[in-house]
Amino acid sequence: MPSRFNPQAVDQRWQKAWEEAGTFAADSASAKPKSYVLEMFPYPSGRIHMGHVRNYTMGDVLARYRRMTGHEVLHPMGWDAFGMPAENAAMEKKVHPGAWTRGNIEAMRGQLKRLGFALDWTRELATCEPDYYGHEQALFLDLFAAGLVYRKESAVNWDPVDMTVLANEQVIDGKGWRSGAPVERRKLSQWFLKITDFAEDLLAGLGELDQWPDKVRLMQENWIGKSRGLRFRFTLSEPVNGQSQLQVFTTRPDTIFGASFVAVAADHPLAEAVASKNAEAAAFIAQCQSGGTSAADIESAEKLGFDTGLTAAHPFQPEWELPVYIANFVLMDYGTGAIFGVPAHDQRDMDFARKYGQPVRRVIAEGDDTDSDFEGDEAFSGDGLLVNSRFLDGMDVETAKSAVIARAEEEGWGEGTTEWRLRDWGVSRQRYWGTPIPIVHCENCGPIAVPKDELPVALPEDIDFETPGNPLDRHPTWKHVECPECGEAALRETDTLDTFVNSSWYFIRFASQPDDKPFDTAEAEAWLPVDQYIGGVEHAILHLLYARFWTRALNRIGMLDVKEPFAGLFTQGMVTHETYYIDTKAYYLSEQENVQSGSGAATRIWLSPEEIERDGETLTAPGWPGFPVEIGRIEKMSKSKKNVVDPDPIVDQYGADAVRWFMLSDSPPERDLPWTEAGIEGAWRFTQRLWRLIEGNAPGQGADESLDRKLHQTIAGIGEDIEALSFNKAVAKIYELTNAIEKAEPSASRDTAIRTIVRLVAPMAPHLAEESWQALGETGMVADAPWPEADPALLVEDEVTIAVQVNGKLRDTLSAAKGTSKADLEALALASEKIARQLDGGTPKKIIVVPDRLVNIVA
Repeated sequence: MPSRFNPQAVDQRWQKAWEEAGTFAADSASAKPKSYVLEMFPYPSGRIHMGHVRNYTMGDVLARYRRMTGHEVLHPMGWDAFGMPAENAAMEKKVHPGAWTRGNIEAMRGQLKRLGFALDWTRELATCEPDYYGHEQALFLDLFAAGLVYRKESAVNWDPVDMTVLANEQVIDGKGWRSGAPVERRKLSQWFLKITDFAEDLLAGLGELDQWPDKVRLMQENWIGKSRGLRFRFTLSEPVNGQSQLQVFTTRPDTIFGASFVAVAADHPLAEAVASKNAEAAAFIAQCQSGGTSAADIESAEKLGFDTGLTAAHPFQPEWELPVYIANFVLMDYGTGAIFGVPAHDQRDMDFARKYGQPVRRVIAEGDDTDSDFEGDEAFSGDGLLVNSRFLDGMDVETAKSAVIARAEEEGWGEGTTEWRLRDWGVSRQRYWGTPIPIVHCENCGPIAVPKDELPVALPEDIDFETPGNPLDRHPTWKHVECPECGEAALRETDTLDTFVNSSWYFIRFASQPDDKPFDTAEAEAWLPVDQYIGGVEHAILHLLYARFWTRALNRIGMLDVKEPFAGLFTQGMVTHETYYIDTKAYYLSEQENVQSGSGAATRIWLSPEEIERDGETLTAPGWPGFPVEIGRIEKMSKSKKNVVDPDPIVDQYGADAVRWFMLSDSPPERDLPWTEAGIEGAWRFTQRLWRLIEGNAPGQGADESLDRKLHQTIAGIGEDIEALSFNKAVAKIYELTNAIEKAEPSASRDTAIRTIVRLVAPMAPHLAEESWQALGETGMVADAPWPEADPALLVEDEVTIAVQVNGKLRDTLSAAKGTSKADLEALALASEKIARQLDGGTPKKIIVVPDRLVNIVA
């Protein structure tokens, strides 16, 4: 009786063998064709979950397959290790961010190794280490020298209690997520990268990325946001700071006759000038500055305005005066910071106009509705012909746009221009745990680059988080230096770089890791671009856009002859799981307080799968006796909902290969994968089934043509499926081949099929494959074995199945040699006993034959 496959003994043995042999270490000097497979590197939060496992298993299958098909494969791993979570942990757990991060890396590295991923651990990097971020500082200075880095004042979210800048996501209902203090909108001097210099190239480059998902390219296109419009000037009713005109940009010059007001941003020079003489205006601007700075925050807020008392003359009808407002929904960093409102055809403008009693004029016909007076509160944003617009009447929208631009340019009050939604990348972060910006501020010399021979500018270890704000600002010695230019006392820049900078070039450092520079150009170019990049769609915009920019910037300054970092991109679906909760109803519970009677409002407390016990359909939580456990929605695994499944206990029970197999088998990789106990158990049973097939192999004599054909079709099909990342289809073909082998009699063909299936499953279930390879008496490791070659002659079917119909209804199926003539197929059909019974002695009126497919008898 065959033994059971024992992953608890097998997994570690083969993982050790791969490591000792350096099996997966990439050789940059190899003459083999190179293949770079990369998954987005993880943040070291402490534990990996099944979402990580799915992501890395997909890349691992492709990397192993590429090795077996003769490629030199680079498949590295590292850690996106800077960022706010480490500082949060430092404050909450009273530990140093570095100690917390490095401990998490050690734990997660061990978890990944248990899954047998074919990773080149010799190239492991962590972005929080000076031997990485020191080279990042050197690249920053190269871009600074090339004029691609600059400093300017910019509006930020400022928490006055924690004394730090907050990301938009950290502003909740206008308050700091940690302190709860009302957030202020302040202007601070910030460092920026000139990504807008590359806007046109970034947009054009999307057309060449034919191995990227269409949805991701569209998301990037929309974020870059190229728009053709009109930049023109309103004449004000009275000068402001000596300026009698107000410049406006619009992408819809066709709607100019629907204008009912003009609005400027709260930080527009006109607004500031009005506020300097009007306390109410100043108070309104302060109110605007108390909200978030993101476009989403501003768009969702109530539309508010302050009437400046000024008016602006309509360019086509100077006696038509439009009131000028300061408005909280106008952004200073888009266009000119001033707009004209067309309420009938923009919902934001509609909300504002209805609130402040401004007219709403229709200028785009909605079907047959051409009335100038627009009824209702929902703007019409569709296409149509121009109405109520003088010389534009009857034109379509695009023609009208061109006509207005032409008239403005002819009369000298405006110019057609292109605007971009994309803004320069603000990289300053007022926090400790990040890459120090290598700049020194001198009163005499201004901002000066740190000399490269003094890099890295390392983070000081002796810091604390007892006082709110950035510890670098109050460090007694670290920030005090001499100016590299004049030698006078100067101060280091205490802002650190946005963590997106860390991930904008890590794939280059993976490819080449000299000690004395960020990368060797020739070695990096030998690997780049990444052939296949795999990660979540949540990074489809910023990370990918910034990486594309950074590569282009290095290309511009002559450091890299590559512009696109990722040739192929795949965004995998999420791993999901049921959520569980208890409803405490009339009780409020917290760690600090005893159970207290509350208001009766329901309080939902989430429970992890480990806290649940099942008895048939009944769920209980021993830690919450008396509380019924409810099943919530199936959602993406997340720590907040506690529906995360830790792979370690699953690997303990079922082995690494069963976990990997389930990640690949139950769902197309681009779709979400629900985690189920039944699914992992099914995967484990199949690994046992394969092992029984190997141990029960009894080589025989002779050929089995049907099995040979099935084997070679499977070889070809699985290779195509892996290259297409259609892993679930590859798994289905393994199942079919396994069925065919189990049904076949002992023969030389069956022995060959068993030895071949071991190589076919090796990328997916590598530990089982290695153990099976050894059990079959093969030499070396299957990881080093070549991918089996399919015989083209066996990929063609010799026999086909012919459907036989009577009056259009299927009555029989027949097997026939491929290419059988129409006459022979007709004879075979009429010779069928089933067909004879259907005809009952009658003569067919007509027989229709479709070669290799169908015979239809009309009786």
